[in-house]
Amino acid sequence: MARWKNGPGMLVGAQGGVPVEIAASYRARARGLLGRDGIEGALLLTPASGVHTFRMRFAIDVAYLSRDFTVLAVRTMRPGRLGRPRLRARHVLEAEAGAMARWGLRPGLRLGVEPAG
Repeated sequence: MARWKNGPGMLVGAQGGVPVEIAASYRARARGLLGRDGIEGALLLTPASGVHTFRMRFAIDVAYLSRDFTVLAVRTMRPGRLGRPRLRARHVLEAEAGAMARWGLRPGLRLGVEPAG
């Protein structure tokens, strides 16, 4: 996909299909998961190479993805932390802590995102 748009989608390549919310605009990426008590599925920040958890209410799993959606690293971050940016990362996937382990996400796995509609 050449141009990303905000909206719902489906993450493929993980165990089962995972609903994903795509945050492609500056405003959607800046808001991210702030002000939420949780998330069903995941949030895809694109383009992005790093995240923080300041003012977050819950711990999150973060997967750094390359341009072709290969998982580069998976980390769990508690609230109030600044994640180190990954130079090769083009996208960042966020979910509640523990979700990515349940989905089987690990470095080297190739994912895909299909926008809804």
